[in-house]
Amino acid sequence: MIKVWDYIKEYESLRGEILEAVDQVFKDGTLIFGPKLAEFEEKFSKFNDCKYGIGVGNCTDAITIALRACKIGIGDEVITTSNTAVPTVTAIVNSGASVKFVDINEYSLMDVSKLANAITDKTKAIVPVHLYGQMCEMNTIMNLAKKNNLKVIEDCAQSHGATYFGKKAGSIGDIGCFSFYPTKIFGAYGDGGFISTNNEMLFDKMQRIRFLGMEKKKMSSGHWNGKYYAIEHGTNSRLDEVHAAILLKKLPYLNEWIDRRREIASRYNNELKELNIELPMEHPDNRHAYYIYVVAHKNRDEIMKSLAEKDIFLNISYPWPIHIMEAYKHFVCSKCTCLPKTEEQAKKIFSLPMYPTLTDEEQSIVIKELKNLI
Repeated sequence: MIKVWDYIKEYESLRGEILEAVDQVFKDGTLIFGPKLAEFEEKFSKFNDCKYGIGVGNCTDAITIALRACKIGIGDEVITTSNTAVPTVTAIVNSGASVKFVDINEYSLMDVSKLANAITDKTKAIVPVHLYGQMCEMNTIMNLAKKNNLKVIEDCAQSHGATYFGKKAGSIGDIGCFSFYPTKIFGAYGDGGFISTNNEMLFDKMQRIRFLGMEKKKMSSGHWNGKYYAIEHGTNSRLDEVHAAILLKKLPYLNEWIDRRREIASRYNNELKELNIELPMEHPDNRHAYYIYVVAHKNRDEIMKSLAEKDIFLNISYPWPIHIMEAYKHFVCSKCTCLPKTEEQAKKIFSLPMYPTLTDEEQSIVIKELKNLI
């Protein structure tokens, strides 16, 4: 059986290191806000070329905290795309703001040519989604944001290690938000998230918000005198010591794993280019990290069904654009016609197996069976 994603072989190769790291955490006796989290925050921030980093419970929390730190809430609008995972929009709605969708381009990313017309007096932030492992056109986004005094919060859930003009995902906007969900390019074995920034004031505020509005460095001095004291309304979102320790063990392999993903993608590109199937394109300004390898075909459902009968299991990211979902369709007009590319792509996209431990033999089987079908 060949899955679209699998972690077992990766775990087997790192099992000794991971179990040793976890065992050490348990022996040390600190499970929350300990030395492993502090070390990971420092090292992953450095990996992202950012000054500051904060480990949180998941990426939904990361985006929500980022928006709150930027004072975005009721009455405000935040621009993003509908071709994304639900959590992007969940976080915006959790902040109290409304969502404004723009269509996508040929790279399945935010169409920046549509962005200027989407900005209104209520717009306070842009959340570009670096989808499938590739970054949006950040120069245009940042220029528009500066011109209109908007915050930019990068959704980097699928783009660990991706670059735009050599700059890492999460290092260009005001804030970057990452996911460590197990399937991600850089995943844990449970939930986890991260916030990156180069702004010290935002960093301090987001640290407070993720820890119930408390500030540890002030709690140990002054009139708080080490007491349990909330300075502002916050939330409870923490990356625990166990997962910080696991991620620390995996971090040294991240560049190697991205190289392998690019190798797998290159082979797909070369061997499937003659087929009647749409292949992903890499923007010339980007270095794609290939979280997933997304193709498109009008007979998607039949292809996926036929491959499943041969024990090759694929998936769709995402079959339903956010703006047509019951929970969020009120953010567009009842007969929405402004997101045609988003709706068209959703009807035919699907993902081929993509993960570093996918073997050449397994990829050969997938390619062979696709060629037989198409």
